[in-house]
Amino acid sequence: MLEKIITIVATWIMSVILSMGYGGIVLLMAIESACIPLPSEIIMPFAGFLVFKGTMNLWWVALAGAIGCVVGSIPAYYVGMLGGRPLAEKYGKYILLSKHDLNLADHLFEKHGEIIILIARMLPAVRTFIAFPAGVVRMNMPKFISYTFIGSFIWCWLLAYAGMKFGENWVSLKVYFHQFHYLIVAVGLVFVTWYVRRHFKH
Repeated sequence: MLEKIITIVATWIMSVILSMGYGGIVLLMAIESACIPLPSEIIMPFAGFLVFKGTMNLWWVALAGAIGCVVGSIPAYYVGMLGGRPLAEKYGKYILLSKHDLNLADHLFEKHGEIIILIARMLPAVRTFIAFPAGVVRMNMPKFISYTFIGSFIWCWLLAYAGMKFGENWVSLKVYFHQFHYLIVAVGLVFVTWYVRRHFKH
């Protein structure tokens, strides 16, 4: 069932890029960065395949992807800032999110926000949702946009380059991305387990 859904989504992604070109890449990556899990692991390698075929340019593909990421991240950031922060302060205790945790997150983003955003933008799954917590902690907007663009450009270029190198076999890249997703999920579960144990202990 999941494989069938992915196939349908992939077919739609390819049709958008084929019909809209670079604008389609901007649109799709904007959707992916607005906390909607549209897989950049399909968008950018397919664009890279089109680079392989000679119908697109690698650098323009990466630039279009990075611009799309910034465009999609801005509304997600403001949703986190305007809606997520008040909700977190009011109801956070019900999900073990204390005022201390929010203050700690504020401090971390204030001190290391650039590197957090930069790294998060190059991690599958995490990159889709990072704009929301950045908004919740009200990270400096110019820095948020700058590092979102830099991290996204690197990510988009790497994926497109991989698609270009694999050529006709670009679809086989999904095997490697699935393995990396499992690693992200495993790390996330370890963190959640530690977080819950720590808060119940307190």
